[in-house]
Amino acid sequence: MAEAETARQAEGGADPVTGQNAPRNGKRQGAGRGALRNSTAPGAGRGAPRDGREPDAGRHALRVGVLAYPGCFASEVFGVPDLLTMAGHVAGPDASGYRVSVVSPRRRVTASGGASLEVHPVPEVDVLVVPGFEVRPDTDLDARLAPLAPEIAAIRAQASAGTAVVSLCVGAFLLAEAGLLDGRQATTSWLHAGELARRCPGADVRPEHLVVTDRGVTTTAAFSAMYDFALDLIRRNNGARVARTTARLALLDDARTSQTPYVDPQLLPQPGRGFSQQVMRRLDQNLAEPYDLAALADAFQISTRTLLRRFAAETGRSPLAHLQASRVRRARHLLETTDRTVAAIAATVGYQDPGTFAALFVRHTGHRPSAYRTAFRRTSGSPFA
Repeated sequence: MAEAETARQAEGGADPVTGQNAPRNGKRQGAGRGALRNSTAPGAGRGAPRDGREPDAGRHALRVGVLAYPGCFASEVFGVPDLLTMAGHVAGPDASGYRVSVVSPRRRVTASGGASLEVHPVPEVDVLVVPGFEVRPDTDLDARLAPLAPEIAAIRAQASAGTAVVSLCVGAFLLAEAGLLDGRQATTSWLHAGELARRCPGADVRPEHLVVTDRGVTTTAAFSAMYDFALDLIRRNNGARVARTTARLALLDDARTSQTPYVDPQLLPQPGRGFSQQVMRRLDQNLAEPYDLAALADAFQISTRTLLRRFAAETGRSPLAHLQASRVRRARHLLETTDRTVAAIAATVGYQDPGTFAALFVRHTGHRPSAYRTAFRRTSGSPFA
């Protein structure tokens, strides 16, 4: 119980700030029509409106602009429009559809793989989608983003006009440069979430979430999360039935809630410096031991306050947050590779109460332990185990 209470204090709860987008010329347009309800919770606002009407009743086509720029992922430029096209066919000719255009402040754009894109000037749209780009281990993000000043200015102008702005994967870095993430919750690819948090300290980066919408600004996790966003948009605009049918036709999972199950710790950059690395190593070597902040501080001959301050300065989080993530990571491995009971695994990673462990596991992965095992169990015959 003490650990759970400390976790709430250290991590903080979701800030359910809501509000409508700024109106254009005194009239509510764009996302204010309900295309993207404002919420900090991923997937919030799904289903029919509260008055019970069909979401697309009496609406015109939703105007969606995809912002193309040099080197953007071509698949992310067309992935969302293609799924919206499928949804339009599923919904039928009498339902509100989607008018999608590929837009740019430039006259010509060459995307990833040398693909030349036909683009149009940035018009007034209801939703502006910003795709991601390739990030290699040696990528200098400052140098990569500097030439995109025209796109960043366009993003900022659209947001100021009340347009709902959406980033796909590392497109979040463009939103950060435009100043849209300060004071908002956001997400991006789990691999680059730490870098986003460092570059944009004013953002509350949630690396476990697939889709986060906060006051008209939506960010998504890596690559395929563009489909999670698109299905959510379809659900809001055309209703749950159309979204569900579209997902079935496209062989998409419309029930994902977290990107945590897909995290590969070996690919993550190691956060922190010497001091925090020592603290993390000590915690990782004693996963089953109760969390005792005072004892941890004594081990390093410093006060608890100094330990928390130094650890946060180097890693951006608390020792308890690291310990909980490590426990979940170890539990995931055991669920994937062993036949141990959930209770036994809970005890192995420091929880005598399976219910407390399950609640933590759900918060980090979006799955109950038994459901996670069913979905991600590795069999001995699998060449990918």
